[in-house]
Amino acid sequence: MVATITAFPRWALMWVMSAIIYAALKLQSYRGAPVACAGLKRSAAYLLLWPGMNAGEFLHRPRKPRNIRSTEWAGAIAKLLLGIFLLWFVVRRIPASADLVRGWVGMFGIILVLHFGTFHLLALLFQQANINAQRLMNAPLCSRSVAEFWSKRWNVAFNHVANQLIFRKVVGRVGVPAAVLLTFLCSGLVHDLVISVPAGAGYGLPTAYFVIQGAAVLFERSNAGAAIGLGRGIPGRIFTIAVTAGPAFWLFHPPFIRNVILPFLRAIGCL
Repeated sequence: MVATITAFPRWALMWVMSAIIYAALKLQSYRGAPVACAGLKRSAAYLLLWPGMNAGEFLHRPRKPRNIRSTEWAGAIAKLLLGIFLLWFVVRRIPASADLVRGWVGMFGIILVLHFGTFHLLALLFQQANINAQRLMNAPLCSRSVAEFWSKRWNVAFNHVANQLIFRKVVGRVGVPAAVLLTFLCSGLVHDLVISVPAGAGYGLPTAYFVIQGAAVLFERSNAGAAIGLGRGIPGRIFTIAVTAGPAFWLFHPPFIRNVILPFLRAIGCL
């Protein structure tokens, strides 16, 4: 069994582990939602086609159909095309000696293609069918606080399930600050599983990154944070960018870029 796993390319192991964790969380979100009146087709669409975890919202029609503007379609398509351009045009033109730059540009291209492009188009298609599917990436650069970034703007699918499975279950017993830190700690451990384990190095860095995020959320909500203007306006935006982007090399650390992302880019013909 161990030999079989280690024979996998590291990038394939990343995708397999991601798929297993995603499927488990997806089923848990479905079990925790009122699904009795959802219908077989909508349940199948949620489980097999929609990447989000908002089962309660997805499985019940919104009150009013939404009129989707052409600019929204154009924006989603533009992000998809930009990601494709980065992957199959820009990456291979970056010198091989700048391997980390290559990897980061390629990883950003993957995120644009999947999360910002494809998943946004899926959300619009479902919305057009009068299904409440909110996009997973909701203009994260507009975040005015770290809390807003993680709860409403960056990969809200994971926030849904983390809130449901961790925060709500423990907040009554340990209080809000401890529940916030525990939720981010668990998020970090999950990311270590899909980042550091396939990379074979960098253990603990993704977890440390998310602990910093939790601590930042608590600080910006404290009296000291409020006194210096965190959570709003320009100070809030600067603090959010510094906290989320500054230690990003801990989240996507060099071993992950070199051992997982770069080989994956070669496998799909980007290098």
